[in-house]
Amino acid sequence: MENSRRLIMLVDDNRTNLQTGQTVLAEEYTVMTVPSAQKMLEALKTLEWRKPELILLDVDMPEMSGFEAIKILKDTPETREIPVIFLTALNEDADELKGLRLGAVDYIIKPFSPALLRQRIALHLLLADQKRTLADQAHQLQDYNDNLQDMVAAKTKTIFKLQNKILAAMAEMVEGRDGTTGDHIANTQRYLRAILSAAINAGLWPQESSGWDIELLTQSSQLHDVGKISISDSVLKKPGKLTAEEFAEMKQHVRFGIGFIERLEDGEEDSHFLRYAKTFAAFHHEKWDGSGYPHGLSGENIPLLGRMMAIADVYDALTSERPYKKAFSHAESVRIIVEGKGTHFDPALVGLFEKVAGTFRQKS
Repeated sequence: MENSRRLIMLVDDNRTNLQTGQTVLAEEYTVMTVPSAQKMLEALKTLEWRKPELILLDVDMPEMSGFEAIKILKDTPETREIPVIFLTALNEDADELKGLRLGAVDYIIKPFSPALLRQRIALHLLLADQKRTLADQAHQLQDYNDNLQDMVAAKTKTIFKLQNKILAAMAEMVEGRDGTTGDHIANTQRYLRAILSAAINAGLWPQESSGWDIELLTQSSQLHDVGKISISDSVLKKPGKLTAEEFAEMKQHVRFGIGFIERLEDGEEDSHFLRYAKTFAAFHHEKWDGSGYPHGLSGENIPLLGRMMAIADVYDALTSERPYKKAFSHAESVRIIVEGKGTHFDPALVGLFEKVAGTFRQKS
């Protein structure tokens, strides 16, 4: 069928050249002959349903040269991918180089050999086919990669939700053992999130906060008291003041928590989640003046996240009822924390706490 043959457009102002070219190519291709570059551009606008697969373009034509015409072809999205072969009587290297730089795929000198012309056309059609095939494959691969990324993101989100459920269940189990209401983890997460956000918005500690993922940090903070699972009920649930020996045992929950998280870290070379969790567990009982435990660190030797967790943890302890105490009011709890500025707590963080403490009033 005529329409199944590949369409070649031949552009030349010489009628004899058009007839010769059509005779040479008619056996293999459908040939459209056009007498000028301007008429070529007009014809291309009317061939929306079927563009030529290759254009044979004369260089030396009146009104518009082949060089001028190819600039328009390559600047037009609908025609820029059509291969162009220049046919010309010009035989200067500079002219050939100019044509190739403008986007031509080949340059054939007239008078041409019919066999050579057919061979060159076949070669460039094959190259064009391969280029389209590669483009299609690249597009398919991109679609596959996009879908794969969506699948990975969905799977990661599912795993993250499952991980959070497991952590929440573990945290509830720990809280249930020490007689708390079960809200300590949710409350401290909310307070910590407020402090983290305030620090970022204030531009404080820019080097440390530049890589923070607040969602990951707050989720990992659920493990800050996980070591309490190893403390005996007689100490954990005692309604009165602990003896020195009992308090020494209670303080061991930090080391138990560190050990627990380090066992989870075994084989995990770069887990930000567990690294954050260990920081919260290890340092939330350190004090600015060095009187805290278990390391007795002071000042900025205490990791920033540990100093933040200390405020969130103490505020919730103060405002919550425990077997050994009644809950303090929000105002009284804020006063106690402010009084701990420079002794228990980082002075800069206390200042930040005072600005956001109003958001702590609503319990989770």
